[in-house]
Amino acid sequence: MTASELIARAQAGDGEAFRQLTEPHRRELHMHCYRLLGSFQDAEDALQDTLLAAWRALDRFEVRASIRTWLYRIATNQCLNAIRSASRRPAKEWDVPQIEPPEPSRLGEVVWLEPYPDALLDGAIAAPLGPEARYEQKESISLAFVIALQILPARQRAVLILREVLGYPAAEVAGMLDSSVDSVNSALKRARATLHRRIPPSGMDDSPPAPASPAEEALVAKFARAYESGDVDALVGLLTDDARVSMPPMPLEYLGRDAVSGFYAALMSANRKYHLVPTRANGQPAFGTYLRSGSDGIRRGTGLVVLTLAGDRISAVTRFDNSVLPWFGLPRSLPCN
Repeated sequence: MTASELIARAQAGDGEAFRQLTEPHRRELHMHCYRLLGSFQDAEDALQDTLLAAWRALDRFEVRASIRTWLYRIATNQCLNAIRSASRRPAKEWDVPQIEPPEPSRLGEVVWLEPYPDALLDGAIAAPLGPEARYEQKESISLAFVIALQILPARQRAVLILREVLGYPAAEVAGMLDSSVDSVNSALKRARATLHRRIPPSGMDDSPPAPASPAEEALVAKFARAYESGDVDALVGLLTDDARVSMPPMPLEYLGRDAVSGFYAALMSANRKYHLVPTRANGQPAFGTYLRSGSDGIRRGTGLVVLTLAGDRISAVTRFDNSVLPWFGLPRSLPCN
């Protein structure tokens, strides 16, 4: 059945035809909402709102237009509405019992952030891109990129994603946002300048090793051994000089080896022993962390850590709380050995 036939059936009220029209775009739309909102859960809600809005407005869809572009227009505006209407989420206080963290280097600007499971990326980053896309798809879902996006004003964020991640021409973006081409170009210029300050171009020596390459696997294995054994010196020795540890939604950030060393010395004190389960998030190596404690021998999930690699070192460790573990197919607890 052709797309025009599916559209005609869907406009006549055929829900299955609508599903066939929209299903090929679900994952890429979910990723689009995630980039805009920085939240896996909020992206889920925005995607459902997008599909509902598309169903209700289907009678106004013009067959000569692209269903994909039309869905991106709806999704973008749903996200912008969500950003405008959302109340500022409060930061979370430190919640690790019996551990007093050292004074942080600073409080993070982006508190509300969630990881994205690599298991969902296949259909999301294989989507066709326009000729004006400037970012590689894997780069554009990295934590560093998503964090930098959240610093931008919402409209600049939308323009940059539509123009430089997805490659839509300025005229199409203007149509999506009910704006002018001049306004889109101006927003893009400002967004580029901010992003350049946040993520300056890296030299080849700072490029992360290829996913699943021997170099990546060796570095990640060293991190796991140091973390599980509580060897703070070995762990810190794997870091770049300007390494950063953050833990959204807690705003504490530790910058540089000395600060990070103090943080991990506190976290791994009192014979706290961790077990790590490998996974991947945002195109980066990650681990579910489980604390070996209690007389029952059960290892309880404490969170998820995502590693940002730079050359043969780790430049950032981002820790998320244990509520995200199920998104990665990880249990809340592990039985004793």
